[in-house]
Amino acid sequence: MNKNDMGVALVTGASSGIGRATAKRLNQAGYRVFGTSRKAMGESADGITMLICDVTDEASVQQTVAAVLQLAGRIDLLVNNAGIGLLGAAEESSTAQAEALFDVNVFGITRVTNAVLPTMRSQGKGRIINMSSILGLIPSPYNALYAATKHAVEGYSESLDHELRTFGIRVVLVEPGLTRTSFEESIKRPDRPLAAYESVRADMGALMRNGVSAGDAPEVVADTVVKAATDAAPGRRYTAGKLAQQVSFMRRFLPESMVDKNLRKYNNLPV
Repeated sequence: MNKNDMGVALVTGASSGIGRATAKRLNQAGYRVFGTSRKAMGESADGITMLICDVTDEASVQQTVAAVLQLAGRIDLLVNNAGIGLLGAAEESSTAQAEALFDVNVFGITRVTNAVLPTMRSQGKGRIINMSSILGLIPSPYNALYAATKHAVEGYSESLDHELRTFGIRVVLVEPGLTRTSFEESIKRPDRPLAAYESVRADMGALMRNGVSAGDAPEVVADTVVKAATDAAPGRRYTAGKLAQQVSFMRRFLPESMVDKNLRKYNNLPV
């Protein structure tokens, strides 16, 4: 495939934000791009074909992958971007709410990945990019369950990459920092809030809003995805944005006690 024909890409959660920016950048890079959303959108003016897909529904996922194969005949790149957030103390969420979060952020990835793997294996090539987060590198208070999903994605992706290399398939992670999207506006709140956490939870919400408003443009993450998709010898992880790079450095090279102190200071918690 030449630079103007990079193959076929499938991007989940491509209706807005990072997913939409990623779909556009991949299209500009020469991919034929299919995006998914939970509601019908049709083909956009920028050439991205949108399909309805609920990543928590096995039948929906299988139908989406089948539709891409019927229209394009192959899938060369999968970007697992669909995800939801949850802000609150760990104790404030029921098991059912935690399960719903994992169903999208973790099992949604496994459903779509399993659906495309037979095609990639038969092609003898393919690349899967799983959208993680800086919270997949370092935990954050009042994000325990969300961080847990991203840590799960990190472990799953590393193991899967080892399993699939012999088939010509690589699995890589993209780790964004705070990004200027509507993610914060749509973030889930705890389903059993407790007064004991109310004040600090509100402070964490304000900190997140301020961080998002000053965060990276979604195109920064999209450009990182394109690099991860096109590198001849891909790395295991690609941090996206200055904050993500700083957190990655801090996690890997600073003493644990210093990381703990800096984390609590950043979140305005007593050191």
